[in-house]
Amino acid sequence: MVLSEWMYIWATLLILLLVFSIAARSFGFGSTLEEEPDSIRTSITSFRVATMMLTCICILAVDFTIFPRRYAKTETYGTGWMDLGVGSFVVANSFVSRQARNLSWTKWKTAIQSTSPLIILGFVRLLSTAGLDYQHHAAEYGVHWNFFFTLAAISFLTSIINVPARYSGILGALILVGYEGWLMQGLNTYLLSNERGSDIISQNKEGFFSIFGYWSMYLIGVQVGNFLFFSNHSSATTRSHKWTRNRAAMLSLLFWLVTVVIDSHVQRVSRRMCNLAYVTLVLAVNLEGMAIVLFSDCFPGSKTSVLEEAYNHNLLAIFLLANLLTGVVNFLVDTLFASSVKALSVMIAYAFTLTFIPGLLDFCGIRFRFW
Repeated sequence: MVLSEWMYIWATLLILLLVFSIAARSFGFGSTLEEEPDSIRTSITSFRVATMMLTCICILAVDFTIFPRRYAKTETYGTGWMDLGVGSFVVANSFVSRQARNLSWTKWKTAIQSTSPLIILGFVRLLSTAGLDYQHHAAEYGVHWNFFFTLAAISFLTSIINVPARYSGILGALILVGYEGWLMQGLNTYLLSNERGSDIISQNKEGFFSIFGYWSMYLIGVQVGNFLFFSNHSSATTRSHKWTRNRAAMLSLLFWLVTVVIDSHVQRVSRRMCNLAYVTLVLAVNLEGMAIVLFSDCFPGSKTSVLEEAYNHNLLAIFLLANLLTGVVNFLVDTLFASSVKALSVMIAYAFTLTFIPGLLDFCGIRFRFW
């Protein structure tokens, strides 16, 4: 936000510090850190919590003028920082999903029970935004659609179509390639058109059709998570830390190369359509982030803080709380004309609330799990 212009300087200093620390350990200086049995699990927790924290901060920060416009969502094509939010949420959950842990559901009743809270949240958001005349950008998902409906659709489809984790990525890739071909044949023109009919499909075309992209992303993430973190023989057994870190880094590099090729020669990245380039971009960024977190075993100390544990127990509930607080702030504060001092003060209070309430819930032993 107000210090965004210093980002590259601080990043460079941190990288130099990291290189120095690794070099010191290589020459025998400093304590040697032994790998803990649950080091991968704690790294996954840290990654998922960091993704959620960034998402919650950004959804309100973007409403203030001190938030750099280059980080905001793009309208049609492009790679803004906030374009990664929805995709990263899907991927972060797919890595440790029941399917990735070889615990796939087989009953319709279970599938309906798992998706009903998300559907309810979707309708609550729809009714609240309509009833309070809250700002809603129809070009993102549609007139009535929202991200909770997308999550529900992904959860339901994955639950009723049981595919072993080691093959889910193949199914996801086939669906994604077919969807990309559909886009290239003219579906993208339909999705990007501002014209909307009276039927429910045309009014929410972005939300309906992007399900194919997000579901494919989820299925690929399931296979990647199963490959990186979980043994083929036991859902409770995890791979070695070094093996996982190296494979995550290599997969990230692979997805980055694929993204560059597709973006240059097939179709540019588009979050709005959730096309092939967007899916590979999200996977590349998240695998890179996971590799960086796994790389933190070069430093001694606890991997998971009390705050991270509190967030991890109520991730989706915290996301819902962040959406509610964002709406409240927008009603009480004229964010577009707020000074830098006022904007930063509001963000600090908002961030404090988003840490205090989850901490209080965790202290009281209250947990909400929707997905």
